Amino acid sequence: MAVLAAALYALNSPLSKLLLNEISSSMMAGLLYLGAGVGMSVIKIIQKQIGAESKEQKLTKKDLPYTVGMVVLDIIAPICLMIGLTATTAANASLLNNFEIAATSIIAFFIYKEHISKRLWASISLVTLASIILSVEDASSFRFSYGSLFVLLACVCWGFENNCTRMISNKDPLEIVVIKGLGSGIGSLLIAIAAGEHLPQGRYIICAVLLGFVAYGLSIFFYIYAQRTLGAAKTSAYYALAPFIGSGFSMEIFREPPTVLFLISLLIMGAGACLAARD
Repeated sequence: MAVLAAALYALNSPLSKLLLNEISSSMMAGLLYLGAGVGMSVIKIIQKQIGAESKEQKLTKKDLPYTVGMVVLDIIAPICLMIGLTATTAANASLLNNFEIAATSIIAFFIYKEHISKRLWASISLVTLASIILSVEDASSFRFSYGSLFVLLACVCWGFENNCTRMISNKDPLEIVVIKGLGSGIGSLLIAIAAGEHLPQGRYIICAVLLGFVAYGLSIFFYIYAQRTLGAAKTSAYYALAPFIGSGFSMEIFREPPTVLFLISLLIMGAGACLAARD
C-alpha cells in the first residue's frame, strides 16, 4: 500500500507542472486537495448506499489537535510546492521530495519517540545518497533557487503532517482523507481568492480535480493504511520511491532522457527500499 501510494503521488509533480501553465499556484493547490476531498466523499456516499459503509473507528474530540494540524499543514505544503514548481523543473521537484523522508523520520524520532532501527537509518541514508547523486547530475539545472527552497519547505510541512496523520491512523482512513481534502482544499482556495487569483477555464479545473483525487485522495488513503502497520518513518522509506517514479514520468512527458547517474541512483534507491522491506 505504501508503494501504491508512492506511485499515485508520483503523478503530481509532472502533471501539476503542465497545469500550472494555466492555473495559479494557490488555486492549483486548492483544486488538488478539493479533488481529493470530493472524490473520497463520493466513494463514502456510494459505500453507504450499497450497505458497505466502513466499520472503522470515527475521529473524536481527542483527535482534534492532530486533525487541525494535519489540515493547516496541508494548506501550507501544497502551496509551497506549487510555487516551487513554477521556478524549477518537474524532475527537480520530484527529486527534492526525497527530503520529506528525512523530515518525517527525524520528526518521528525526536518528537514522537518512534523507534528507528539501524537498518532503517541505513535505508534512509541510501535514499538520501541517491538523491544527492541525482541532484548533482546537471549542476546548471540543479541549484538552490527560491523554487527549490519552496519545495524543501513543503517537504518539512509534510514531514510534520505525516506524523500528525500517524497519530490518528487507527481511525477511518476515508474520513481522514475527506476532512484533509475538503479542509485543505477550501482553505487554499480562500487564500487564492484573497490573493486575487482567478478561476481557470472549466476543463483545467476538471483536470486538476481529477489529478487531486488520484495523486492526493487515493494516495493518502493507501498511505494511512500503510502507516498503521509500518509507522511514520518506515512508511516514508517506502514512499521514497515516489520522487524517482515522478522523475521517470517527467522524463517521459518532457522528453528528458535518463542518464547513467540516474540509473545508478535508481539502483541505490532500490537497495534502500529493500533494507526498509527487510527491517
